[in-house]
Amino acid sequence: MAVSVAKLCKPICSFSFTFVRFSYPIHTISSQQLLEQSIKSAIEAKTYRQIADIFNASKEASQASNPFSFLSNFHHQHRAKIIDEILQSFIPLRPRNHPQRAYAYLLSFTLQGPDPLPLSLAILQRTLRSGCTPVPQTHLLLSSVWIHQRKEFGHTVSNMLLQMHSIGYKPDGGVCNYLISSLCKVDQYEEAVQVLRSMGGAGCVPDLDSFGSVIGLLCHYRKTKKIEELMKEMVSKFRLSPRKELVVKVFKSMRANKDVHKAVEMVIFLEEMDIQIGFESYEVVVETCLESSLFVLAGKVVMRMTNRGFIPYIKVRQKVFDGLAAVGELEFAYILKMKFTELNS
Repeated sequence: MAVSVAKLCKPICSFSFTFVRFSYPIHTISSQQLLEQSIKSAIEAKTYRQIADIFNASKEASQASNPFSFLSNFHHQHRAKIIDEILQSFIPLRPRNHPQRAYAYLLSFTLQGPDPLPLSLAILQRTLRSGCTPVPQTHLLLSSVWIHQRKEFGHTVSNMLLQMHSIGYKPDGGVCNYLISSLCKVDQYEEAVQVLRSMGGAGCVPDLDSFGSVIGLLCHYRKTKKIEELMKEMVSKFRLSPRKELVVKVFKSMRANKDVHKAVEMVIFLEEMDIQIGFESYEVVVETCLESSLFVLAGKVVMRMTNRGFIPYIKVRQKVFDGLAAVGELEFAYILKMKFTELNS
């Protein structure tokens, strides 16, 4: 979904939804009040582990308000301390996803409350480490908060991530990847690239998911120059082998932009780095060459295909033969034909 930067940079309170919705049935106002009071009592008694049990025992969806909303009345530092104690108390619980609903409400509360960062990143980290998946609305909330605070305070990406240290947490790949994914889901690819390239400064190492989310979105927008940079960075600097489906997306994006030479150069680069290129990727690059009537170049890519044991589809082969014949490259066409015969045998 496309969301403009101007819309994203509005204060979080401007969103029309102010709570997390669940698919649980709603009963009465009194049951909701009972849920909120039970949570409040558990926090006052510091019996935090009971919070997970309270949520799981309740079928209340708390659509009118977040059960943790009373924490807004606390001073920021005291509120952060309480939430940290809740998070720490959940770590020994088994199964690990037992506090899933509690995590969801806590994350929704902090993202839509005062001073959302870095506390919401800590909650997100504990949510992910417990094997839970945040509710879908979290992507929009997190990306909005992130962009708003980046613009308001002018902090670097690394500094914003490193603020987690101030509350006793450290940024990790899970948090960074979720943030990147959230930014990509609202089409903020420039900010996603910034986060990707700033992970090292926050002590995190990008992985295939980090690069995959960003490059996938860039392919959608045909930002082939940036795609080329990130592909080379991923392979050369981080020694990562891109997934075959991502490589196909890259070449299809270059084909859509008619970036023939970029596509061929990428094939050569990936081969030199000993990255496996699938049949479909080679086929896309050959067709890209043919569409630009670069028949000799198409033949050279086909030769590279055969070196990997691939033979183009018969229609593609015929187009290559016809094109080579048309430009007087009969000898090259014969060499390719012999190569195909050798592979078929």
